[in-house]
Amino acid sequence: MESTKVVFTDNVHGEVQLFSDEIKAGKMNLSMTGGKLAVLHTEVSPEFEGRGFARLLLDQLVSYARENHVKIVPYCAYVNAQFRRRPAEYEDVWSKE
Repeated sequence: MESTKVVFTDNVHGEVQLFSDEIKAGKMNLSMTGGKLAVLHTEVSPEFEGRGFARLLLDQLVSYARENHVKIVPYCAYVNAQFRRRPAEYEDVWSKE
């Protein structure tokens, strides 16, 4: 079973973490600055690729941003591509700086 959570190690740096049967399967590196959530990198372990796990990470990221009223700066190539493919879906959380 898969589970995701957002974890900050301090007030600035954090991760969206994805676990599959209690094994860390993927993560997104985050940085919170000026009330904006920068997504720096998305990574899924090779043995878990092709299962839609990057999308699960993205869904958790967007939920977190909506719940905490912050905008996402998509520096990560994956997140940037998803935002550009479906701009209307992410309009409320996308910081287009």
